[in-house]
Order: sequence, then structure tokens, then C-alpha cells
Amino acid sequence: MIQRLKEDIRKLLKERKAIMLSHNYQRDEIQEMADLCGDSLGLSMAAAKTDAKVIVFCGVHFMAESASILSPDKTVILPRMDAGCPMADMITPEKLLREKERYPGVPVVTYVNSTAEVKALSDICCTSANAVSVVRSLPQERVLFVPDMNLAHYVSRFVDKEVIPYRGFCPTHHLLRPEEVLEWKERYPDALFVCHPECRPEVVDLADHVCSTSGMYSFAKETKAKRIIVGTEMGILYRLRKENPDKEFILPSQSLICPNMKLTTLEDVLEALEKMENVVYVPEGVREPAKKALDRMLSIPRD
Repeated sequence: MIQRLKEDIRKLLKERKAIMLSHNYQRDEIQEMADLCGDSLGLSMAAAKTDAKVIVFCGVHFMAESASILSPDKTVILPRMDAGCPMADMITPEKLLREKERYPGVPVVTYVNSTAEVKALSDICCTSANAVSVVRSLPQERVLFVPDMNLAHYVSRFVDKEVIPYRGFCPTHHLLRPEEVLEWKERYPDALFVCHPECRPEVVDLADHVCSTSGMYSFAKETKAKRIIVGTEMGILYRLRKENPDKEFILPSQSLICPNMKLTTLEDVLEALEKMENVVYVPEGVREPAKKALDRMLSIPRD
């Protein structure tokens, strides 16, 4: 049954001239089937360089929007239109406009985990990997950072300017508690703890290394440690274990599961390809200013 499903998906991907993208937090079988796996913006950038006519984005809504922003000539399909992002939903255009009124003249740095409309109202975007470089690049002494307060706090540790945090957060990462990490570190003193900067500050304080999901793959390959405690969504374990069969990866909390990332199934992918529905399209009036915010980010060299 599963094999037939995969064959049907592969056949339709070819017929539609489509490319299947999977975020690092998707189900194992989705990552296994995908043409490309990675983080949200990286996938959209890679897909834009292909000659695919259709992008099937297995992720959440803002990710499909990013693909539409960067590939307006391609059809972008989100297999599950109800796959949203609670953190992205915490900041709306209306809320951001109110924040800008509170801090006139202060540039807005927006995490890519946000809607296209919010990006369009921003001065510049950032990812978890380049957030520090982006904030450092701005000449102003103060920046408004939306929507993730935990990433904003992390950035503030490395810059000589005021980072004003919006009070948004990723529920999945925010639920990881320091006592859970300490319990596993005590159980395995030889283990290293790596975490995502979306985790709360007191968890970040316990980390041996802090990085994005893509950075975790590199860290796992390069470290000599044979046991790693992983502080991010459980979907990352699929590739970590596949690429490092000689190492043990430990999820320190059962809270590290994003329900939205687990919505998409192979059946959803097949149905989306068959019906060619669930198209995510960003109107030009929003796409152009949102792309400018992304382009400004991409023009900044990494530290």
C-alpha cells in the first residue's frame, strides 16, 4: 500500500513537472519521499533555482508563502491548508503597525517564521542562522524584533544595541524546560546538548551549542561526541540518525512535537497533486515589499 502510494506520488510529480519539498520537522516518510529537505527559506531559495513548474511544500503556511514570494512564476501547493504556525499567527499586520507606532523610526527585523503581510511591513528579514549578522548590519542603536522573543533574547547576547522583543514564541520550543535537559545531562554526563535559539533563555544557557536546524546537521557530523541531546522538534531526528548511524540522539522532552508539522501525510501529498488545489499565492502588492525585506537580508554577508 505504502509503496504504491509512493509510486503514484512520484509519477504525478513527474507529470506535473513538480518538486516536492519537506521541512526538517515533517514526518519521516515525507522527508524520505521529498526531492529536497531543509529549513524553510533554504528550501524556497533552492526551489526557485529549479525549472520545476509546481512546488509541493510539505511544511506550514508561511513557508509556502515564502516559496510564492521567491517563485511567482511557479504554482505553490500546500498539501494541508490547515497547517499553520502558532508563532507566525502571534504577529499580524495590525499588531505590527501598532508596534511601529510605539517605536517610531526603529527598524523592524522580522524572523522568516512570519506571514507575507508581516514581512511586507518589515525593514529586513532574518533566519535563526543569520539573525545576529542581520541585526549587527543595521546602523541604528535599537531594533524591533518580531515575532520570536526567545530568538530576540539570543541575538541580544551578541550585539551592542537594544533588541526590543515582540512577545511571540514557538510553543513547541518554548515548552522545553531546563529541568528536563538537566535530567538527561545528569543521566549521560558524556552527552552534548545542542538546541535551537527559539528555546527559552534558561534552556539556551545549558547548551553546548546553539544553532539552526541546518546547523545541527553539521554539528552532529563534526562533533566527536557519540551521544547528543537535541533541543528542537523531533522531526530532525530522522536525518540526524540516517547521517550519523554511529551516534545516539536523545529527545529530552515529549513536548518537542509540532502538531502542525505532523499534519501532512503521503495521502495529502497525492491528493494535492491529483486535484492541484490548495494553491498558495502572494499578491504582487504584498509580494514585492516582502521580497525586498528578504533581499536586504540576503545581501548581508554572514559573520
